[in-house]
Amino acid sequence: MNLARESIELLEQVARILWFEGTKHGLRDREWMALRFLSRANRFSRTPSALASYVGTTRGTASFIIGELERLGYLERKRSATDKRSVMLSVTQQGKKFLVRDPVNVLVEAIAVLDDEVKIRFRDTFRHVLDQSDTAEQRHHTDVCKRCIFLREERTAMDSKATAEFSCRLFRSPIAEAEVDLLCTSFEHHRQ
Repeated sequence: MNLARESIELLEQVARILWFEGTKHGLRDREWMALRFLSRANRFSRTPSALASYVGTTRGTASFIIGELERLGYLERKRSATDKRSVMLSVTQQGKKFLVRDPVNVLVEAIAVLDDEVKIRFRDTFRHVLDQSDTAEQRHHTDVCKRCIFLREERTAMDSKATAEFSCRLFRSPIAEAEVDLLCTSFEHHRQ
């Protein structure tokens, strides 16, 4: 028995929950993917082009997805304060509430009951597989800022309190500590 092949076959079956024909709770699979991503994306990745990259589609299709989510009240777009040519996307309160109906929640719940050590190994295994495929195909996947080579962390100790300040070297911008756990489409992992 080839365990690697068997794992991929199981992954294909799990993927049917992520990619499906028709709609679930009124949204198509890519609309769910977009809503899910935008609810976890950092401010640099909440753009139409970053969304297109994440979903793996054209900018035209991404614009259609954005329009549908906007029409339903789950998403809003605003002009960037720093670059008036750019648009920033945000999930509305209604969209955040709607995410409780996300079809992938069944997978999240199945993983949530595992021991913490197993969950960490599970996550790290997927990261390893993605990192290896990125290297082989010379591309980058989306991941959290805290694992990115562009994140700079400066620690200071004042009055017996240690504080950390973060910045993104790629975007030359400060990052709040809460943002280091958000998704970024410009992610690049540390090379060994």
